[in-house]
Amino acid sequence: MDLSAYRNSRPEQDRTRDLMALLPCRRGTALDVGARDGYISVLLTDHFDSVIALDLDKPEIEHGKIRCVKGDATALNFPDRSMDLVVCLEVLEHIPTQVLAKACSELARVAKGHVLVGVPYNQDIRCGRTTCYSCGETNPPWGHVNSFDEPRLRQLFGSLTMVKTSYVGESDVRTNALATWLMDLAGNPYGSYSQDEPCVHCGEKLKAPPPRTFFQKVSTKAALSLTALQKTLLGRRPHGNWIHVLMENRSAGGR
Repeated sequence: MDLSAYRNSRPEQDRTRDLMALLPCRRGTALDVGARDGYISVLLTDHFDSVIALDLDKPEIEHGKIRCVKGDATALNFPDRSMDLVVCLEVLEHIPTQVLAKACSELARVAKGHVLVGVPYNQDIRCGRTTCYSCGETNPPWGHVNSFDEPRLRQLFGSLTMVKTSYVGESDVRTNALATWLMDLAGNPYGSYSQDEPCVHCGEKLKAPPPRTFFQKVSTKAALSLTALQKTLLGRRPHGNWIHVLMENRSAGGR
C-alpha cells in the first residue's frame, strides 16, 4: 500500500484531525502501538515530550523525540502505568480474536493516564471478504478479524472509563447469512484482494480470483439481489465508519 497517498486522502485527513482533537494532555510520554510509518508518532511529538513508536517490526523513524522499538501489543515490555498516553489505531481489528482481550489488557496496564483507540465501527466483516486461492479458506476484508461497537469496547477495556467518543465517516454496508453463503460459492469475486494483509489461515499473499463459472455468476447475482432486497426492506441505516474512544485510567489518577 502507498501509505503517502493513503495518509493524504480526504477520509484519512478527517480521521487524523478528529484523533488530534481528542488528545487528553500535552506533556509526558506517549506510546504509539502499531506505529507503521510513524505518521501519528510524528504528530504526537507536537504535544508530548517524548514518543515511543512500537510495531511488530521496529519502525524506522528519524526524529529526536521518537524512540522506535519492536514489540507486540499482547505483551508490552513496559512497566505498569508508565505511559501518559497509549495510542492504538488500526490495530485491534487485526489481532487474532483469541488474544484480543490480552492486547486490550496490556494497553490498559501500561497507561498511567489515558488510552486512545481507533477502530472500524460496527463493521460487517462478511462484506468484501475474500477467498484464498492457496488454501481455499475465506478471509475477512482487509484482515479485519474483529468488529467493534461501544459495548464491546467497554467490555474489552473494563478497567478504564470511557470519557470521549467520536465517529468519523459514514457507512451502511451490510449483508446477511444467505447472501454471504452465495458469495462464498461464487468465490468472493468482489473481495478486498488488493490488501497487503495475507491470508489469515495460511499466511500466503491473496491472489485475484480466476474467471467465474456460469454457476458462480448466478450465485453472485443472487447474492447481490438479496443484499439489495435487504436494503430496500430495512432502509438505509448509515453509521460512522470509524469510532475513536478516549479512555481514562482513573484508578491511576489519569489526567
